Amino acid sequence: MPAFERRVLSGGWLVALPALAALAIVLLTGRPEVELCWLLAVAVLVLTAMLARWQHRRVVYPLYTLVGLLEALREGDYSLRGVSGGVLGEAIYDINALADRLQRERLQSEDSARLLGKTLASLDSAVFVFDSDVRLRLLNPAAQRLLTGERHALMGRRADELGLDALLAAPSAQVVRHVFPGRSGRFEIRHAPLRNEGRNGQLLVVNDVGRALREEERQAWQRLLRVLGHEVNNSLASIHSLAGTLASLVAREPLPDDWREDARGGLQVIGNRAESLARFLAGYSKLAALPPPQKRSVDLAERIAAVARLEQRLVVRVEDGPPLSLQADPDQLEQALINLLRNAVEASLNGKGEVVMRWRSEGERVLIEILDDGPGLPGSDNLFVPFFTTKPGGSGIGLALVRQIAEAHEGGVSLGTREGAPGAVAQLWLPLELARD
Repeated sequence: MPAFERRVLSGGWLVALPALAALAIVLLTGRPEVELCWLLAVAVLVLTAMLARWQHRRVVYPLYTLVGLLEALREGDYSLRGVSGGVLGEAIYDINALADRLQRERLQSEDSARLLGKTLASLDSAVFVFDSDVRLRLLNPAAQRLLTGERHALMGRRADELGLDALLAAPSAQVVRHVFPGRSGRFEIRHAPLRNEGRNGQLLVVNDVGRALREEERQAWQRLLRVLGHEVNNSLASIHSLAGTLASLVAREPLPDDWREDARGGLQVIGNRAESLARFLAGYSKLAALPPPQKRSVDLAERIAAVARLEQRLVVRVEDGPPLSLQADPDQLEQALINLLRNAVEASLNGKGEVVMRWRSEGERVLIEILDDGPGLPGSDNLFVPFFTTKPGGSGIGLALVRQIAEAHEGGVSLGTREGAPGAVAQLWLPLELARD
């Protein structure tokens, strides 16, 4: 029997002990006189009252301690602890354990809340949380900047009052144009249902895609102007130098005997540089004006064989592959294969002259590979950057055009080193959903 139950039971018997003792005296001695009866009754009442008060304190005081601990837990004060080993030892032990657990959970919750707050504060995306009444209950600094209002003035307002009801009603994961008090432009809208304390709510995330696109556009223009400026300045510097030399030549009196030959050579160099610059700019125009692919059924084996026959500098070996009919733009696909094959052949001219074309279906994509036995890939990460080239006289648009064609077909392209053999391998792939056996 638990200690508290034993204490209550023993105390109850002690409270009844004076009455039981008086009864025993009466039974053993017979009926006493009236004065003795009154004295005995008074003694029984006094002793019973004293024992009852003593028993009350023994029972109630531990319960007061228990109530105080539970009240502290209810108020969120988990620092109080009861003394273990008393009459309510097991209950006190359990409450102490509960307080320890609640304190740990509170610390974890506070840490998680601080982490969540810092994470939300560092996000460029605007985050809004609405309750079941579509009233704003949480927003991060990015969302506050969009609404240009004080946090206390925004909290609790309905979505229609904030102008966000249309975004909540729009399909998720869409890009829409919207005007916020703090910014306007194109935004990606994502929302999802939430549930908090048994009530439904909504999460709204707004991403300013226009800002990201403008930043990417700015960086792209910087890269383009850097490349164009480098190429144009090189050509203009040569032309300016030669023009100055020719001007000083024809200004001599008398003219040298070989002035015609020098002038003709200088003008030829100027013409060659101008023609090279024109080819460079034409290549840029070609890369920038690639039209969307006009997809239709293309026999892959037939297309690869036709591309291999175009190369006359060396024999291209075509390995047999499965019959595949792709949904692709035949002209663009052929141009991509020609560019990859040309690079492979030029890399193999100084080696054994072995170039292999093959294809296969791999997982959820169709993979086309072109293998060469050249010196391998150059040590650069800019192979697919427009106008970057490692070949003398190269335009630097071949691989960039291949990537653009592949991505327009929802595919991709990569260059890697051959395993177990010298040379490189170019891989062009299309999703299998675009192909049919």
